[in-house]
Amino acid sequence: MTVSIHLGAHCTDEDQLIKSLLKNVNALQSAGVAVPGPGRYRKLIRTVLDKLDGAPPTPDAQDVLLEDILETDDAERLVLSHESFMSNHFNAVRHGVLYRNAGRNTHELRRLFPDHPVEFFLALRDPATFVPALFDKLNRGTFEDYTADLDPEELRWSGVVRDIREANPDAPITVWCNEDTPLIWPEVMHEVSGIEPQVRFKGGFDILSQIMAKEGVKRLRSYLGSHPPATEIQRRRILAAFLDKYALEDEVEEELDLPGWTPELIDRLTAQYDDDMIEIARIPGVTLLTA
Repeated sequence: MTVSIHLGAHCTDEDQLIKSLLKNVNALQSAGVAVPGPGRYRKLIRTVLDKLDGAPPTPDAQDVLLEDILETDDAERLVLSHESFMSNHFNAVRHGVLYRNAGRNTHELRRLFPDHPVEFFLALRDPATFVPALFDKLNRGTFEDYTADLDPEELRWSGVVRDIREANPDAPITVWCNEDTPLIWPEVMHEVSGIEPQVRFKGGFDILSQIMAKEGVKRLRSYLGSHPPATEIQRRRILAAFLDKYALEDEVEEELDLPGWTPELIDRLTAQYDDDMIEIARIPGVTLLTA
């Protein structure tokens, strides 16, 4: 059984992956894919890891854990998702580093399933919007205090991905940019579930519909129904065209008015983020999904 572990990151899909996948229960069951509700494993896994306190699990720990998580004995793939697998919100950016314990924490997570192959999945987000979004989630102190020991121009997702790869050399990683998610959501769902893209999924517009006017979504569905795209590239071009016309400005354009963060700094952070994606794509064992 392959274990697909979605690591977040924080402030990306906000649990939408599980919600979208669970709209396809019949397709998942037919393919032997188990997507348990988060309540079955998030607290359980945290409790087990806390009790181990860094020590390797006992030989029977895996079996006990899987018995509590799974409702079937014949699953071919298990999908687990939690934005706090790498860290809680508070430690996502600490001492000027993104997810400084990502390698260690994912290694401990991977060790819980020694008899099964593990794959990691991770959405990334532009630090120019990621840091402010984390700050809003924490809802404590001032932005100046939160970023006091932080040089935003030193934040690199490639360091996080390398840490995970080095700590888990047998576990491939699939990553994508949160900014691309509305256009590639069906591909993300298929990659995480391991189900062939020829299988039609419900929920493919779940992210897009959050940033597009209802009329636009309605027209898009109608257009795709009467003009089915021949390729995935063509489908994305159609989605991009409709999004360009019907996007909700408040949802796609983030107003950033942050103490000490000038428009010039924000532009540099975004440019560095784009360059960092090129670096990530070169890391062995990493697949970068792009729009």
